[in-house]
Amino acid sequence: MERRTTERLLRARAQAIGGGVREDSVAAVLDRVLAVQAQDLPAAELGLRVRARGLTQEAVRRATDTERTAVRGWFMRGTLQLVPAADARWLLNLFGPVYLALAARRLRELGLDETLCTRSERLVADAIAAEGPLTRAELTDRLTTLGVEPKGQSAFHLIRRAALAGIICHGPQRGEEATFVLLDDWLPAAGPLPFTGAAAERELARRYRLAHGPSDAQDFIHWSGLRTTAGKNAWAALGDTGQDAPPPPGEPDVRLLPAYDNYLVGYRSRDLSVPSEHERRVWPGGGQIRATVLVDGLAVGTWSGGRRGTPVTVEPFPGTEPPSPGAAAGIARESADIARFSSGSHRLSTSVLQSPDS
Repeated sequence: MERRTTERLLRARAQAIGGGVREDSVAAVLDRVLAVQAQDLPAAELGLRVRARGLTQEAVRRATDTERTAVRGWFMRGTLQLVPAADARWLLNLFGPVYLALAARRLRELGLDETLCTRSERLVADAIAAEGPLTRAELTDRLTTLGVEPKGQSAFHLIRRAALAGIICHGPQRGEEATFVLLDDWLPAAGPLPFTGAAAERELARRYRLAHGPSDAQDFIHWSGLRTTAGKNAWAALGDTGQDAPPPPGEPDVRLLPAYDNYLVGYRSRDLSVPSEHERRVWPGGGQIRATVLVDGLAVGTWSGGRRGTPVTVEPFPGTEPPSPGAAAGIARESADIARFSSGSHRLSTSVLQSPDS
């Protein structure tokens, strides 16, 4: 038990969600963890907040929309992630071909042949070049001129294909909607890629180990989506870096982790972060991963709210002890910080601690 507790504390500290570790900016968070899950953009923004001190939603949007130091795209496992802009091109070069190949079958099932895919890429690029950033709905409307159905998944898969091919990428938000821009305009190439092929796989393994340790090759393969042989070879090339010293004991470090967070999907096993008897509270099915209350890296409940001024509501796992005074104070601080982050001001929102039976 002591070994598992130490391992969990080290993982939480590596992820900047425990051990008192918080970074000072979007760039510093992403430099530390490489990627933040971003299929749900508001959750991704909260994933940056939970690893930082004093971060605002405005600062996140500035990094993605103005400074262009962070970019959203389909990288590890073919899922949407926020990554440092400086790493986007070599990651895309590593994963784009893999997921283009895997997507080919789905495109055929949708009746989208190679000719139509090529014409779609050209149309998407030309439309953005002429009109500037366009939303998915606007690109779908342009694609209907090629006979693509306006409803269903065809347009989405064609847009994603253009992104995986390095033609477009996510650009600035327009209200609550993401837009797409030309990759070469948004992130101009700055010389040759720093990593390609096996070197890119090794660099990915190195960055994963720094952000997710203690971990092993199977964890890395699960997180990255690389083929087993490639993942094992990249991991083995790192050698044995030894074990970090356990963090000293202190006050409970409480974090309100957003839905779909890296910490919950970055390892092949969940049992170190979420007690097995409560897994269904966090993973209820249908691809959902709920926002989670962590105390020193261990999930003790779920939470909801916090958007558009709504209060944070915490639901402890059934049968668990009430939070200690230190943990309760941590929940209150985190709830207030979510309100501050979302509102962009220092106006605080009261959190609600709700029992599972209420």
